[in-house]
Amino acid sequence: MNTSEENFSPERRAAVLVETLPYIQHFSGETVVVKLGGNAMVDDELASQFAQDIVLMQSVGIKPVVVHGGAPQIGSMLDRLGMDSQFVDGLRVTDGDTLDVARMVLVGKVNRDIVSSINIHGPLAVGISGEDAGLITATSRHEDLGFVGEIQAVNPTIINGLLKEGHIPIVSSIGADDKGQAYNINADTVASSLAAALEAKRILYLTDIEGLRADMEDPESHISEITSSDLQNLIDNGTISGGMIPKAQACLEAVEAGVGSAHMVDGRISHVILLELFTDSGIGTMVLPDQEKK
Repeated sequence: MNTSEENFSPERRAAVLVETLPYIQHFSGETVVVKLGGNAMVDDELASQFAQDIVLMQSVGIKPVVVHGGAPQIGSMLDRLGMDSQFVDGLRVTDGDTLDVARMVLVGKVNRDIVSSINIHGPLAVGISGEDAGLITATSRHEDLGFVGEIQAVNPTIINGLLKEGHIPIVSSIGADDKGQAYNINADTVASSLAAALEAKRILYLTDIEGLRADMEDPESHISEITSSDLQNLIDNGTISGGMIPKAQACLEAVEAGVGSAHMVDGRISHVILLELFTDSGIGTMVLPDQEKK
């Protein structure tokens, strides 16, 4: 028998199933928020596997909630329309026309694609925006950024209702103020705020890196587990920089707001959500409140 056959022998498959059992029991009935991003959004095979993972989670009693952004898709549409993109501190300046494109792409395209990929497996997913039913109340983050939003409040009533009915909410990162003005909001921030409001057990961020590194240039320095205070120290001393800062900060915000743990995982890996949640070793970086580090 060759190595491939051994890896997928009945005995090996049974061992994997047994390994998942305590994790399934642990998470059953709990809410897990997953922020979808990176290659898992644009690679068809990875997107299909992501949908399978979410459906499996729901099938074993977990209550998944998916949050997504869509910066590359927005940028691509702006380019197609001949509209320039301007950035301030890494954030896209969003005037009225750009906001219209962002809402069209996030709500009308990206959200619908995710919903469709899940509903292939059954009528489970429901797409909503942060504008719906007062889910996310927002205000302008800074006048120089236009309609880039900062979250003021989260009302999870509509999400709780969907979860109670056995649905999988798919949330696009748009919010609105009390006058109905829409804002485009960083999806990592939306995910952490929503996880806190839902008192989620876990939040997972899918990225295009295997997790945090003690040395960003050295893949061998991967950090599998870290406390919130140690993570803050890595941000403060400059170890974590660039595009990883928003995700690290989102993890901190989540655990400090009461989420059980926050995880950064490599969305380029097949079925990475299942590997992180249901195996002994995990695969990404887990951020824990200070008192809970093993």
